[in-house]
Order: sequence, then structure tokens, then C-alpha cells
Amino acid sequence: MAVTVRIPATLRPMTGGAAQVQVEGKNLADVINNLESAHPGFRDRLLDESGELRKFVNLFVADDDVRYLNGLQTAVPAGETVSIIPAVAGG
Repeated sequence: MAVTVRIPATLRPMTGGAAQVQVEGKNLADVINNLESAHPGFRDRLLDESGELRKFVNLFVADDDVRYLNGLQTAVPAGETVSIIPAVAGG
């Protein structure tokens, strides 16, 4: 069963304007790989050159920040929601 990925407005051009997409994946790494396959460009926006989460992107599984869970190995149960939240900075 698929998981829902919520796409922020700044990345919606990559999904044809869709605010949510459905992809398969047992963990966050699988979800990102399948998101990349369906909508090329996401991996570069979410992961750095070493394959780790970029510092200015926050990913949540349900309401939990994956940085405080198991990072890219965080389990994503079928039917769950993954949210991509760009970091906001400024003053």
C-alpha cells in the first residue's frame, strides 16, 4: 500500500502542481527513491552529496521529525503521511 507525501508549494512544479502524491516505501529512503522515480529532481532537493538529509529540509513521518527517529531508515507504515517542510529563516 502507498504512503502520501505532502509537497510544499515551492516543490509542486516537480509534481505538476499536485500538493500530495502517493508512492510506495517501507522506510523514508524507499519513499524518497520512489518519489524520485515518479517525479525526477526530488532526491537532489532532499538529500546532499553524501546521501544525507539536507539541513534546510525537514521531513516528518506522521507528526514526528525523522531527525529524532531513524533518519532515512525511519519506517513508514502503509497509509501514513510524509510531509516535506522547507526550513524557514530570516528576521
